Amino acid sequence: MTLSAEPLPLLFIGQLEPIGLLRHFSKHPPDGFEPFVSADGAPGFFTDFDLLTTADAAASRFINALPGSAVWRRMLRLRTCFFGTSVSEYAPIPAGVAPHILPRKMLETWNLRSMLMIVKDLPEQSPLLSRADNEHAATFLASCVSSGFVLMEGQALAYVLINFSSEEEYLARLSASRRKNIRRKLRGRDRLRVEVLTTGSARFNEKAFLDELYGLYREVYDQSEIHFDRLNIDFFTAVLQDAKLDGQLFLYYRENQLIGYNLCFIHGGMLIDKYVGFRYPEAREYNLYFVSWMENLAFARKRGLTHYVAGWTDPEIKSYLGASFTFTRHAVFVRNRLLRALLRRISKYFESDRSWFEAQKNQSSNEASSGS
Repeated sequence: MTLSAEPLPLLFIGQLEPIGLLRHFSKHPPDGFEPFVSADGAPGFFTDFDLLTTADAAASRFINALPGSAVWRRMLRLRTCFFGTSVSEYAPIPAGVAPHILPRKMLETWNLRSMLMIVKDLPEQSPLLSRADNEHAATFLASCVSSGFVLMEGQALAYVLINFSSEEEYLARLSASRRKNIRRKLRGRDRLRVEVLTTGSARFNEKAFLDELYGLYREVYDQSEIHFDRLNIDFFTAVLQDAKLDGQLFLYYRENQLIGYNLCFIHGGMLIDKYVGFRYPEAREYNLYFVSWMENLAFARKRGLTHYVAGWTDPEIKSYLGASFTFTRHAVFVRNRLLRALLRRISKYFESDRSWFEAQKNQSSNEASSGS
């Protein structure tokens, strides 16, 4: 097997987004990414990766407390081969390869070309996938373990099941204090103008408009705590000009000023939330995160979609807004035995989303018991 510019297959296990989005990723990768497609159709990329990117603060404290911490820090920034993409919710697993042999084929493809190999964002009994897809993914995960991979916790993927007939019915499921606070944050909603453009619109041929959209994306990216995949304007231009993607760009204006947007895609009967751009401080002044959440839910409901998939990061605020969560795993193969031992030691520090979720669940149970 070789790494090449093979065309992507038409079908993956666990694919929530349109295949065209993955193709644009391969053609216009984030800065510092070297994309590839294996002979078996598995997309991936090489990049320099800091293993502590998604770890909690305790992991940094642990590393800093080790003798020779500076050396460990350098060891934890490695040239890494990723199987998967940073634009797909789950790792695209080629449907045409048996899951019990795919990990071995991935190792053969990698062939020790870097210190580290990661199969990222593998679903774990996801309610967003079919039973067959979940069984396929479970077999693949088990085969990764038997092939010598270390399994590490991924992030929590937020989603909302669209089983309500109105915004009021949705909010009624939340606590009274939460409903009151959300309504307060939505007070400025009437002063905003919402426009929705579909990918392929003629407006996406205007360079000044594209530059403005990319600038707002960069405002969000630059203030984020996690800097992993900085997308470039060529990627955004290609995506926004692609009518086949069925992308929906929700634009929020205060008078004539664009203060934010949200780019989502309709695929598989779901609304998949991908990218946001905010102008600060106006976006915070108008609580645009809360406003866009409700607008997305209303859009999904009116279109008869089954789910709104809200993406990774910020599980606290998404839970507050009523999201449910499903978890992922990363399958990691480390060439260096010493580093492999260290990863097993610090793997618990990569469980912050699941730990937070369990703590929230216990807290809710305790509150319910106290109130009974």
